[in-house]
Amino acid sequence: MNSSFNKYEIKSCPRCGAKFECKPGNITQCQCFNIILTNEETLFIKELYDDCLCIDCLRKLKELYNQRKTIHYFQKLKSE
Repeated sequence: MNSSFNKYEIKSCPRCGAKFECKPGNITQCQCFNIILTNEETLFIKELYDDCLCIDCLRKLKELYNQRKTIHYFQKLKSE
């Protein structure tokens, strides 16, 4: 069996400091596999952070992006 398949590392979330396991060698077992991000959400997060984040922060940033998107949408409607 390929040893890189089982590799993981303990990381600190750059947003909140929480420790979590990052499993790039087995992405289906990584905590980030449990969240679905659109391309726009992914780009938003990548603009803010260069490294992996914990699942809680990924969820919060996804929510933040969508709140901002909604606010922008209603502001645009209001100005038309």
